Amino acid sequence: MKLLEERIRQDGKILPGDILKIDNFLNHQIDVKLMDQIGEEFYNLFKDTKPSKILTIESSGIAIATAASRYFGYIPVVFAKKTVAANMSANTYEAKEHSYTRNIEYTVQVSRDYLNEGDEVLILDDFLANGEAMNALISICHQAKAKIVGCGSVVCKTYQPGEKRIRDLGYKVEVLARVCHMSDDGQIEFE
Repeated sequence: MKLLEERIRQDGKILPGDILKIDNFLNHQIDVKLMDQIGEEFYNLFKDTKPSKILTIESSGIAIATAASRYFGYIPVVFAKKTVAANMSANTYEAKEHSYTRNIEYTVQVSRDYLNEGDEVLILDDFLANGEAMNALISICHQAKAKIVGCGSVVCKTYQPGEKRIRDLGYKVEVLARVCHMSDDGQIEFE
């Protein structure tokens, strides 16, 4: 998605630890028009899969999944929670996820009320680096006996193992911006 690559080049910052900071338009502050275009692009890539739900992880994936849902006819968006809320039942699917940017391990949870056997699930998230978050969402789908119809990421660092890891599990993976190199002087290269 050329528009997204241009925006990453324009506004992206490379932080120590190989972190690409694009929170000024993707997840801390959201460029709603761009997010709408991201949602439409995911629809174009996955429209033949006919998902019944979109699954993501809090918090960065929620806006992405919501934007895509509109194009799929407003199908439900379910997101895995990283912390236990008082209003969440103990009847959940759970999986471990290690956050690359925070260097913290979470136990992510989805209520069994919102993901069921027979659901056809499209998994969407903001970044795919090592594949930890996506793998946790795949595990939750397996626990629910839901069918995964595809996995999408806004940005993928192709020099890290995440995309290959998910493809090796047999899933269709689509990425909107494929970063193949980042340098300390702020240069970002795309495939």
